[in-house]
Amino acid sequence: SLSSRWETCWFKVELSIPPAWAGQEVHFVWESDGEGMVWRDGQPVQGLTKEGEKTSYILTRSLKESEPHSLTLYVELACNGLFGAGKGSMIAPPDPDRRVTLSKAELVVFNRDVYELLVDLEILLDMAQLLGEENQRSFQALYTANQMVNVCDVTDPATFRAARDLAAAIFSQRNGESQHTIHAMGHCHIDSAWLWPYEETIRKCARSWVTVVHLMEHNPELTFACSQLGLTPVLWQAQQFEWVRSCYPGLYARVQDFVAKGQFVPVGGTWVEMDGNLPSGESMVRQFLQGQRFFQEQFGRICSEFWLPDTFGYSAQLPQLMRGSGIQRFLTQKLSWNLVNSFPHHTFFWEGIDGSQVLTHFPPGDSYGMHGRVAEMLKTVKNNKDKGRVNHSAFLFGFGDGGGGPTQKMLDRMKRMSNTDGLPRVQMSTPDQLFSVLEKESSQLCTWVGELFLELHNGTYTTQAQIKKGNRECERILHDVEVLSSLAVAQDTAFQYPASQLQRLWRLLLLNQFHDVLPGSCIQLVVEDALQYYSEIRRAGAQLQEEAVQSLCRDLLQPEACSTRSSLVLNTLSWERTEVISRPGPDGTETLALVTVPSMGYALVQEPFVPAQPVAVRKQEDGSITMENGVIAACLDTMGRLTSLQLLDSGRSSVPDGCYANQFALFDDVPLYWDAWDVMDYHLETRKPVTTLLKPLEITLAGGLRGSVRFSLQVGKSSTLTQEIILDAMCPYLRFLTQVEWKEAHKFLKVEFPVQVRSTNATYEIQFGHLQRPTHWNTSWDWARFEVWAHKWLDLSEHGFGVALLNDCKYGASAHGNILSLSL
Repeated sequence: SLSSRWETCWFKVELSIPPAWAGQEVHFVWESDGEGMVWRDGQPVQGLTKEGEKTSYILTRSLKESEPHSLTLYVELACNGLFGAGKGSMIAPPDPDRRVTLSKAELVVFNRDVYELLVDLEILLDMAQLLGEENQRSFQALYTANQMVNVCDVTDPATFRAARDLAAAIFSQRNGESQHTIHAMGHCHIDSAWLWPYEETIRKCARSWVTVVHLMEHNPELTFACSQLGLTPVLWQAQQFEWVRSCYPGLYARVQDFVAKGQFVPVGGTWVEMDGNLPSGESMVRQFLQGQRFFQEQFGRICSEFWLPDTFGYSAQLPQLMRGSGIQRFLTQKLSWNLVNSFPHHTFFWEGIDGSQVLTHFPPGDSYGMHGRVAEMLKTVKNNKDKGRVNHSAFLFGFGDGGGGPTQKMLDRMKRMSNTDGLPRVQMSTPDQLFSVLEKESSQLCTWVGELFLELHNGTYTTQAQIKKGNRECERILHDVEVLSSLAVAQDTAFQYPASQLQRLWRLLLLNQFHDVLPGSCIQLVVEDALQYYSEIRRAGAQLQEEAVQSLCRDLLQPEACSTRSSLVLNTLSWERTEVISRPGPDGTETLALVTVPSMGYALVQEPFVPAQPVAVRKQEDGSITMENGVIAACLDTMGRLTSLQLLDSGRSSVPDGCYANQFALFDDVPLYWDAWDVMDYHLETRKPVTTLLKPLEITLAGGLRGSVRFSLQVGKSSTLTQEIILDAMCPYLRFLTQVEWKEAHKFLKVEFPVQVRSTNATYEIQFGHLQRPTHWNTSWDWARFEVWAHKWLDLSEHGFGVALLNDCKYGASAHGNILSLSL
């Protein structure tokens, strides 16, 4: 019994095989509730995990006198299971008192004949049970199994062959030409971080991939799709390849050999299996760029399939990004998790916001972790929603999420079902073979336009606020560094563009966009790692930015070039901006200045210009405060709620009479199961406005270039919220600087803005574009989107007028009726 989570201990195992076992198949059996790996002659040779049905290492398939009878193995045992170290529930936090037990370590003779006989019986009994009484094949399977039992004498191995011949006669009866064809591909989905930290994932990759390679050596028909961290012949994400290449070079060389043979097929196309909603457009481009570049360098080809089986929804911008990255095919299965509506297709064309289309396939078995059972094959055919349009579908088999991959028993089951009357035709295949035949059959396929919205896990748009903020900030930092560095190198060829430093920082950011890290659905240890990576990007990014500015503006930064009253102001956005900035004054205090800076450029500001109309902030007799700058006028009550917001030129108020905007509301957050992932629709029934005032609204800046007010509220039982509301000169919007000391459990905080605008659709920013979603709940498809995601803004507009809600670090949002809501 061992402890200490996420660490490994080593066992030296000295074996001596008895000479009397000559001609026998000999296994080393190891059973433990911790993941393990067998090492032999300094190389990993077999992953071990009881949960993944891998508890033995084959020493010899037929012991020969010339083979060594004495040998030494090493077993590396991790103090965690396939799904981490939680207690009582898979998604429970790691148990600090968890212990790992080694329950068995034995040298055994494996009876291959008995094993094969049991697999035969399993398939026949499944056929008898599942094909149904109306199908004669079920009775044929049943009677054959009964005959096998009668023929077989367990005390006489000589009878086994006759029993197996009976089964073979059933399995050799062939299908007709019209039978559905299942394309089976080994698969091993490994989350780069989830219920375990990044470092444990590296070991998971090695355990899984070495097992797959070992299977390939004895099953040349096996193909392997390595999804994210797995190792079956279809899909690999580049980050995990890089980990194995760096930490297990011997294993990586073997993998490369099988890639060359066409068994280990790299697919995926991105650096990691990123979240499909929250990364910016540029981040998604870099995911494809870094992934495809890695595959080109390591394997001499880019991926033609995008493989993202486990992400919580898919942006409507992805088809365009895929096509721009050389990818025309897409596979996932996550929409089978929809809580409300069943998605109407398994094979279809998916069309993005620009009209780009990709051929898309959802394995009809609704899983990427099949075990090769008869029931799964029948479900794949029965569940297929595009019968008649296509006659081929994918079947991904192998233990996944925590790794593991395919087993020999899975392969042996499917060999018996390769072309057996009554069952779908099963063939080992590759993604290219599958999609090639789907392309030939695609003339009658339907088209789905817009996002693939997952009707579940809506809470991941908001969970772990610091991760969300870190992602947005670091995306902006890397954008600014690249803009300034590009300008610097264009101006001065002596400037060294920081390509390698930027690639390192981008890869850190891309790693954190993995679909259980950026969404926040991971353990605390992963969150701590992610926040550390963000800190490193901020630190290194600030240094690179400073170096670029020093080169770009060297002359302007010389003491003789700038007076004590001048400031260098840079604008890294693509439009001219006039804004109020804060700069150090002569006495070291911060002073304000209204400046104009050209797009993608800079300006040396000496004498800031004065606005035509300064900001005016006035306190009224009832304690409310008005703010006005000649463009907009706002009125706030003592709790900081907007009672009026007017665009002065239009003379139109944005806030309906009797309503409050900037209204904080607290909801209960008790989902059915997935705590960090989900917020259920019934949370909307528990709305409680936040009305406990700690500090009433007060003026902090009375006007001029800037006016501001501040207030504080108590949220729930133990949390506090402080907000500063700012209006700058010439600015057409209010800014809200909000800080929450969050100490609540199972609660959900939002801020609401009812607006005097009527529209059946709201507009949300997504990657490189925008998307409209309904503001009503007419249908179940509308209602299922009670909580959606957006990037930097959402907007509700009618002809000639509208209101937008912007943010710098949030993603969860909603627009129902006339209420814009941002999830905090």
